[in-house]
Amino acid sequence: MSQQSGHSQTKLYRIINHWLSEAQNQSENTLEQHRYLILDGTFLHRPVSIITLMDAETNKIIAGKYGVSENSERQLLSFFKPLIARGLKPISCTVDGNRTAMRVMEELWPGIVIQRCVVHIQRQGLSWCRMYPKTAAARGMRKLFLQVTGIKNEEERDKFFESINKWEQKYGRYIEAHPEKGRVFSDLKRARSVLIKALPRMFRYLEDPKISSTSNGLEGYFSRLKSHYRQHRGLSKEKLNSYFNWYFRFRPK
Repeated sequence: MSQQSGHSQTKLYRIINHWLSEAQNQSENTLEQHRYLILDGTFLHRPVSIITLMDAETNKIIAGKYGVSENSERQLLSFFKPLIARGLKPISCTVDGNRTAMRVMEELWPGIVIQRCVVHIQRQGLSWCRMYPKTAAARGMRKLFLQVTGIKNEEERDKFFESINKWEQKYGRYIEAHPEKGRVFSDLKRARSVLIKALPRMFRYLEDPKISSTSNGLEGYFSRLKSHYRQHRGLSKEKLNSYFNWYFRFRPK
């Protein structure tokens, strides 16, 4: 690297360290224009995680922070409050289903529309139903989850609700009351619970076409971020936050 630049290694390190120290000062002045959001987090190496906020209309990163857990109310507040000070007033946010994150956002922005990522719902449900379920109840539940990402209008949504009601009438009460605790049966209970609890926030995107039904945009972004991060694993923990601040700034998509 020093041969290519013509500078000594010591000088290059001084330049890098200078810009890393300046990373906190680089930010967009106002965030008022960002009204439709996507929020998700990812692990670099557990338990340390990165949380990132994306504009759902442009697929550009609004903000991101290293070392924030989606399960920590305190850390989420420290992430969101500076954004509020810069004018962030979202109409909606698409999330993976983390209860702490949803609760914090609804407290900070009363009236915000929370959309559950339908891909996350489907992925989790199908994993609990198994690829080749042996019981009729599990086969029926798997068919329901397979429909989740394909619903494009209110008519299809209403038919989906009807299918859930039929499944519930046939199997739901029995499964809820049954004391069996085997792994397969317990996973079916979990799949049912995920679906029922997600329903109120599953199809908000049908009310407003600007609401993203998935957080896929951020998952793709995380894949690229991790690929670039592997080239800089030698950074100290203190400098990692600055590195990611710059990354979010210069690679917003």
